[in-house]
Amino acid sequence: MAPSNTNPVAVADEVLQKSRVTVVGSGNWGSVAAKLIASNTLNINSFHDEVRMWVFEETLPSGEKLSEVINRTNENVKYLPGIKLPKNVVADPDIEHAVKDANMLVFVTPHQFMEGICKRLIGKIRKDAVAISLIKGMEVKKEGPCMISTLISEILGISCCVLMGANIANEIAVEKFSEATVGYRENKEIAEKWVRLFNTPYFMVSAVQDVEGVELCGTLKNVVALAAGFVDGLDMGNNTKAAIMRIGLREMKALSKLLFPSVKDNTFFESCGVADLITTCLGGRNRRCADAFARNGGKRFFTLA
Repeated sequence: MAPSNTNPVAVADEVLQKSRVTVVGSGNWGSVAAKLIASNTLNINSFHDEVRMWVFEETLPSGEKLSEVINRTNENVKYLPGIKLPKNVVADPDIEHAVKDANMLVFVTPHQFMEGICKRLIGKIRKDAVAISLIKGMEVKKEGPCMISTLISEILGISCCVLMGANIANEIAVEKFSEATVGYRENKEIAEKWVRLFNTPYFMVSAVQDVEGVELCGTLKNVVALAAGFVDGLDMGNNTKAAIMRIGLREMKALSKLLFPSVKDNTFFESCGVADLITTCLGGRNRRCADAFARNGGKRFFTLA
């Protein structure tokens, strides 16, 4: 038998150098993000195959734990039913265990929980870890607004990019075409690594050097979507709705530049800007809530279609 040319030490080094990814969050969008990422880690040699996904543990009506069902069926039966996740997605209800080996952290949880989550992770993550936030929102404090990417960077002491865009999760889950924008500050190499991790034939990702601009687009478009929903609920017509969207985009740009003068004009013409505004004003949850609210005469309790 011919001797093997494989050097065990070299193989071990290669394994150690591969990036490990953990998705912090397992809701609708978090599960879709895990699906996208896991399909790529199987095919890109610079990443470990396994993708950990932190699951806030819940007991299902059947009495089973959500994380156990995800791992047994490869399906998030509560938040993304009917969609199979790749077998290399591993649900983990222990957040500290989920992140301990990862050097690429994907945060996708409701924004109001992020400060508490980050404080739990102090001293629990790798020193070479980097992060990306898929969270569309901001913390509003007495001293002013705080972007989620800034909160992550300040509490954990790590670099944090953002990914935003016209991304209705259920459409991406069934592999309908969509785009997204990665916003980064200085390190283009890290941004390109995030692009490779997320990019698929049906999910096209590009990068721009404008974290605040990309993140504010993902936050402020929700306000405009509420106005669009009120227009729909009051049957004011498509012309009025188009005007709301146009004026809303202008106001998004003005406020973003007021808060962060470094924000770039071109960012508003990326997927994170005008495209996300359009899709949210046409089919997003905020639009539907405002529509139902208006049709119900402004009463707090209504049924959301």
